[in-house]
Amino acid sequence: MLILLTNDDGIYAPGLAALERELKTIADVIVVAPAVEQSGVGHSITFLQPLVAKQVFDPDDRPRGWAVEGSPADSVKLGIFEFCPRRPDVVVSGINGGLNAGINVLYSGTVAAAIEGAFFGITSIACSLEYNEHANFARAAQISRHVIEQILRLKRPEPQLYNLNIPTAAIVAAKGIRVVPMGVSRYGEQFIKRTDPRGRAYYWATNDPPPQPEGHDTDLTALTQGFITLTPLSYNMTRQPVLAEMERWQLTLPAD
Repeated sequence: MLILLTNDDGIYAPGLAALERELKTIADVIVVAPAVEQSGVGHSITFLQPLVAKQVFDPDDRPRGWAVEGSPADSVKLGIFEFCPRRPDVVVSGINGGLNAGINVLYSGTVAAAIEGAFFGITSIACSLEYNEHANFARAAQISRHVIEQILRLKRPEPQLYNLNIPTAAIVAAKGIRVVPMGVSRYGEQFIKRTDPRGRAYYWATNDPPPQPEGHDTDLTALTQGFITLTPLSYNMTRQPVLAEMERWQLTLPAD
């Protein structure tokens, strides 16, 4: 099995290194990741300028992988078509330093990298750990590898896209894994307004306030309860019931 491993925190991120060590116990791993942190870039791609990529090495001269001066999605594309010796069987993105749950999935470079893999018909998994200055990426990587092995054993034959989130509480004492939908409560709207030395206003985003309960279990509610969450995702955003209704509309063009 060949795994293409990427992230959005950059090729030297500790979460990437920890996950690489674990995944190498079950597969061959090719690392292709952004040269610098690309958190929050979503599914951006580079097409107005050339992409620069170079192979990087650890201090002991061991190949570390390929550093791409672009986005996580760029890294996955280059990994699939240029740097993997053959088409990868799985794309794994992470471990991100910070959860990617709820509507943050839409902004996440970590999830975008997994989506890019899914675009090409490859089973892809995004892995994220709740932010903590003393984050135990080694334990999170063990959990991620174990969950990934189960996904690959239990999933349907066709390619699938998954989002895995691990709260800090689960590192200390795991309560279990919940398979839940993505929360869609709106949050992350708070800013502090300040003035710079030249009198210009600027705005600093604050920590996200807790989202309001949605009346049913989601990744957000399960994470606050200390559960690891696993969510199947889809990148097709078409609302099929509304599409069926709109197909019956008698739309017209203006007269010449």
